[in-house]
Amino acid sequence: MTEELGVHRDTAQDALLRLRADRIAHLMLTDPSLTPDQSAAALGYPAGQVRRATVRAQTVLRAHRAAPYLADVAHALHQAGWTATAAAPDIQYPADDLVVASLVLDGTSAPAPALVWDERHGWRTATSRRHPLTKGAVPPPPGDGIRYLAQGTTPPPDALTTALTA
Repeated sequence: MTEELGVHRDTAQDALLRLRADRIAHLMLTDPSLTPDQSAAALGYPAGQVRRATVRAQTVLRAHRAAPYLADVAHALHQAGWTATAAAPDIQYPADDLVVASLVLDGTSAPAPALVWDERHGWRTATSRRHPLTKGAVPPPPGDGIRYLAQGTTPPPDALTTALTA
């Protein structure tokens, strides 16, 4: 397969992992009573080859559940004039078991270059619009333009905008 596609073996395995995880997550969204292992079995995936895919599938499900909240925050930031569009941020998976998203604040009076949401730590400011996420999405310490905002991982959008102006 790698020769035919012209990609490295690791690249092909990573793509296969993502595809399997997405299909497992989709099946679990269709039938919430299924576990990741049951979904993998229903799709005919060999049990010994899907452990990482089932972990990532659970992460994809958490991202799916977080998407409406992130869209609400994007809308609130747009209403505040801090973003050019109200589009929800792209959700990223820097590790198979972590969900993060970033929003570039490209408005003229934006209080920071960008915001990063991490399902473990909530919202923080970022110092770069181009690269708001640190390598491996490791949360940087506060200071030098980094502030952790509001309480909890999913504060209401108005609490986030208030924290940004404080």
